[in-house]
Order: sequence, then structure tokens, then C-alpha cells
Amino acid sequence: MSAAGLSARRAGPLKGVVRAPGDKSISHRALIFGALAHGVTEVEGLLEGEDVKRSAAAMAAFGAQVERIADGRWRVDGKGGFAEPADVIDCGNAGTGVRLIMGAAAGFDMAATFTGDASLRSRPMMRVLKPLGEMGARWICREGGRLPLTLKCGGLQRIAYRLPEPSAQVKSAVLLAGLHAEGGAEVIEPEATRDHTERMLRGFGAELEVFEEGAGRRIVLAGGQKLTGIRVRVPGDPSSAAFPLVAALITTGSEVTVQGMLLNPLRIGLLDTLGEMGADLSVTNVRDEGGETVADVTARHSELEGVEVPPERAPSMIDEYPILAVAAAFARGPTVMRGIGEMRVKESDRIALTAAGLAACGVEVQEEPEGLIVNGSGAVRGGARVTTHGDHRIAMSHLVLGLASQEPVTVDEPGMIATSFPGFVDLMRSLGGDIAEEKGAAA
Repeated sequence: MSAAGLSARRAGPLKGVVRAPGDKSISHRALIFGALAHGVTEVEGLLEGEDVKRSAAAMAAFGAQVERIADGRWRVDGKGGFAEPADVIDCGNAGTGVRLIMGAAAGFDMAATFTGDASLRSRPMMRVLKPLGEMGARWICREGGRLPLTLKCGGLQRIAYRLPEPSAQVKSAVLLAGLHAEGGAEVIEPEATRDHTERMLRGFGAELEVFEEGAGRRIVLAGGQKLTGIRVRVPGDPSSAAFPLVAALITTGSEVTVQGMLLNPLRIGLLDTLGEMGADLSVTNVRDEGGETVADVTARHSELEGVEVPPERAPSMIDEYPILAVAAAFARGPTVMRGIGEMRVKESDRIALTAAGLAACGVEVQEEPEGLIVNGSGAVRGGARVTTHGDHRIAMSHLVLGLASQEPVTVDEPGMIATSFPGFVDLMRSLGGDIAEEKGAAA
């Protein structure tokens, strides 16, 4: 395998109209819910990244018939539940996939073993295992709740679980387990997190109640419910759309439109923040698709100003902080990001890697235990080779940085970009971005 990285360099304005790949969160859920349901679920616009493909393979291993019909079009013939898999379930790099699948599997009388790549095996699973254990599930795993892990499922009892920190993954795992728990499940979240699971459960025919409680919510799901297969149209992923949009904002003379982008109010914290920084953003063609708000978003080159991001906004943009930090590097003045400790337990320690990458490119950065301060000067030197530790969002963020920096920026291990955004390089090139294999890299 080649050791070559990818290099991005300034090459003039970015122009064009593109469509973001399907939303990763909704893609995982469409496959999992389809496998849990009775009958056929047809999915259009599925993200065909490595993470989602792992979930598709897992659903087949649990007994569903899963078939790719065409680009982005998939068919899942669910049997109303999970059967015991014959082999280990390898979730690759998919943290969302493994946590949701463990929740879904926990309600059935069987044992299932889960593993993943080196990054996923290093990520803690106790935040999901704790509520599943309180419901009656048991497991054997490595120290710290790490994969590989064997889950002994079935015999679950109702739980009323208050999330210790905002996490849509934990909330979703508990609700999916509650589908087949005696008495169902209740989740109390102090801060509202992305609600794709609640929306999709209703779409598949489940009955659940959502009560607004201050800044948070209480979700109550009855047990013993049956899901029925439906048609799902997956909107464009705002976390992926963030890359071409921010690239346009920081590159002189640029104007880029991303069509069909998901505008779920619990997913647009980045757009809100960029607007406060002075970004020239316009939203057009707003419409409803499958219970979610979708629109076309246009970004034009803007003179940005640093801001203080409210910590309570973090759940709505936790995956977008690395690319926000890139925008902040080109802004004038400090951008303060706090309440983002969750970033340290993603595919990598994203606070540390973002800070190190920006600093290597000449940006003044202050790293905090649960925060990051980027002191932007309106321009970035660049010229570094950035270590990504195989994290796709770190790689893409620094490539966007390179498109507007004075000197090229190179990232190592770019192959992992395909986990969430297959076609990223081709899309950025179609807009006029100069991204190429690193010159002189050893094979």
C-alpha cells in the first residue's frame, strides 16, 4: 500500500454546484431499522462510505436480506428482528454503527461478538454498555469497555435513563433496545441531541412520546412494538457539506452551492456559528423530505470575524469543530470553542490533532481540556505535513485549509476519508480545488 499522502494548494476561486453525500447518521439508521422491521425498506441516497457498508454487512449477518440496487439505492428485507450471527460482526471504523447495532441486538435472545479497526477498538463503549447492563444485557470485553466485545442479549427490562452527557448514539441505543424490552424505555437528555432516531421510529410505525423539558427532552417508548418497512430518502449530510461550504468562505472569489442538504434544527449549529462570524450564506429551495427539512445552501467568500461559540451548541455540531477551526484560522480575532470534550473520544483526539495541525501551519492555537481557542489573523501560512491518525475529518479539514493557505498543506493516511465522504477529492476538484497525491512519497 502506498504511503503517499494528499496535498492541497491554492489554485484560485472555487465555483460550482454539488450535492453532498447522503447523511451518515440517517444512512446507518435506515439500514438498522429496515433490518428490525417486517417487510421491505427501500433506501434512496444512502451514503456508500465504508462505515455504512459495514452496517449493511452487519444487518445481513443478523439475518436481513440486504441488496444494493444501484448507486445509493438499497433494499432491506427485514424479518422483524435479529437472528444470532454465525461470525464476529466487524464494524470497521463505525462508532455510530457499532453503538446503535449493540442497542438493537440487545433485545434478542442471543450472543453477538463485535470488533472493529484499531481506531474503533480504542474507543470506549461503556457509555452504551452501562444502560444496556441496567436493562439486563451482559458482556465480556477488553479493559475499559473496549472492543472486541461479546454481548449476551435478551430478557431486557424497562429503563428510565438520564444521559450523563449529550449523546445521540447512547440515546438511540437505549431506544432501540427498548423496542424489545419489557415495558419499553425512557430517555432523559439534559441537552437535546440529534433526533433522527425518534423521527425514523415514527416513520417505521413506532409510537413514542417526546416531552420538551427546558433545554432537554424526555423520550418515552413503549415496548413490544413492531416496525414496518418503508421508503427512506436520505438527505445530504451537513457534516460533509461543511467542507465545500467552508472552503468557499475562505477562498477568495469563491461561490459554491450544496444541494439537498439536511437542515434538521439539531444539526445546523455550524451554519449558525458561521453566520455569527459574518459568513455570506444563503438558503434556498427549502422543502420537506421524509420528515426532515432539506434545502440548497450557497456560500460565498467572506471576511470572517472570531466569535465565542456557546458551549450548549456543541451537540448540534460536534463533528464540525475541526472544519470550524479551519474557518476560524482565516477569521480575524479569537474563536473560542468550549464544552467540546466529546471530541477527545471520537475516531481520534480531535482537539489535540486539530490544534497540532493548525499550529504546524502557523496558526496560533490554545488547547484546553475541553476546549480550543483559535486566534485567527485573516491568513494562514500552511506548508506543513499534518498527522491525522487515520481520522477522516481531520484529513478533510486540513486539505480545505491547504486550498486557501499561502503554502500547500499535506495530510497523511488519506484513505480513511472514504469512511464518511467517498468522492471528496473528486468533488473538491470539480469546484476547482487543487488536491493531488503527495509528491516524492515513498511507496
